[in-house]
Amino acid sequence: MHRAFPDAAIYTSLYEPDATFPEFAECDITTSALQRFSSFRRYHRAAFPFLAPAFSRMRVTADIAICSSSGWAHGSRVSGRKIVLCHTPARWLYQPEQYLRGRGVGARLASASLRRPLLKWDQRAAQSVDRYLAVSTAVRDRIAAAYGIEAEVLHSPHAAHPGAHRTRPEGVADEFDLCVSRLLPYKNVDAIIQAYSTMPSLNLVVVGSGPDEARLKSLAGPSTRFLSEVPDEQLWWLYGNCRLLVAASYEDFGLTPLEAAAFGKPSVALRWGGFLDSVIEGETGIFFDVPDPHEIRAAVTEAGNQRWNEDSLRNQAELFSEEAFAARLNAIVNEMR
Repeated sequence: MHRAFPDAAIYTSLYEPDATFPEFAECDITTSALQRFSSFRRYHRAAFPFLAPAFSRMRVTADIAICSSSGWAHGSRVSGRKIVLCHTPARWLYQPEQYLRGRGVGARLASASLRRPLLKWDQRAAQSVDRYLAVSTAVRDRIAAAYGIEAEVLHSPHAAHPGAHRTRPEGVADEFDLCVSRLLPYKNVDAIIQAYSTMPSLNLVVVGSGPDEARLKSLAGPSTRFLSEVPDEQLWWLYGNCRLLVAASYEDFGLTPLEAAAFGKPSVALRWGGFLDSVIEGETGIFFDVPDPHEIRAAVTEAGNQRWNEDSLRNQAELFSEEAFAARLNAIVNEMR
């Protein structure tokens, strides 16, 4: 989004340069009062109870502000008109069981105690918005259900670069399937690992890190290899050389199948949320209905037996390019002037 408006100032709750993209170092960034607390910068979830008041006190002086929000940014005060690119209405308010899956008693109690005041705050914030954009059809429907607001779908772009330099990671088999995901309970990587443990002839590479990593490694068989954070050139190599991608998470927007498609690779994905927009069944991938190892195994087998058209896959990815996203977002801003 910043590349679409490179001269725009950025307002955010917290900014830790070493923990985000280096390109932001050259940007004009304004943070909330929470920035003063180093513990919040290192562990942003600790700031949860304070984010609503922090954004309520954030004043943005601009004719038009674009708020990229999955729970907080839409509450900022804007002198001009406010556009919200919504990744999802707050999960902790509208999908609490899914959001809190695998979390401890403390997190559940904190969420329950704050839910009522945060719900009131969220509803007020939503009504202050001049125009809502949703990153997927599923998110558009959630916005309508939560706020009674009709949103335009503006899909998030992928950032895959098939023509970029690629480097092979060490220890990766010649033939493998790929899973790219943060290692969190709702990502359902455990179901993928368990499915592949029943298919020992297939190699699985899991790219990602997160608090569920130790548990997932304990479930994995010898044909599953974990790679934590990999540089882009290694990720592009993995996409370009895998047989297929497997994605079982509850995603608001299904990004990884598009990255795979940019390299001409199909996906096996959960029939849910954003994947319904990013995967065309039978053309760019195969769906399974629930994140269950048996269903995943059946879908992987079906995908492996099908012949895929690489041109169709790449054409699908092109519809979600950064250029297409920037062009539509600029057009929306011009409509609002």
